[in-house]
Amino acid sequence: MKNYSILLATAAVLALSSCGMSNNGAQNSTGAANSAATAVVDSTTEKRLFAKMSVKDTVKVGELIELKFTVYNNADTIQHFCKWHTPFEPLISKYLDVKSASGEEVNYKGAMAKRMMPPPADSYMAVNPKDSLSTTVDLLKGYDINKPAKYTITYVGQNMSGLIVKDSISFIYAK
Repeated sequence: MKNYSILLATAAVLALSSCGMSNNGAQNSTGAANSAATAVVDSTTEKRLFAKMSVKDTVKVGELIELKFTVYNNADTIQHFCKWHTPFEPLISKYLDVKSASGEEVNYKGAMAKRMMPPPADSYMAVNPKDSLSTTVDLLKGYDINKPAKYTITYVGQNMSGLIVKDSISFIYAK
């Protein structure tokens, strides 16, 4: 019976654990529950981690569709975020919604990884105070973008990474 109680307690802890941003190991008091749609703050005064995406306005068919993803830390202390569901790891999860102007969602064709919880220490990245980290990813490696159209990209990995991306971005895929 004692072993059963320990097993249940361990399972409960693992089920409730999640990957998110931290401030020197402490949970951010504002939590990661704010969504990109409800976060109404000036990014220059924001004290928790946030990210921005960018892509060329027009990409010609046959060219790489390079998405730049930058994480900013405007706080006075080092902050951490989980790199799972971000471009800071290979495309092994669907963390972007890519839709055409007609509203049709582009299929994700990348791998989908199963994760052990809680995330190990090496799944977190540190961002120094008043600094940023950037990376780029070729969207063609993970998304089936093959028709010329206008596309909108929305970041949806915030529940795993803890990063807030306020704005969607758009580009035109042209002949």
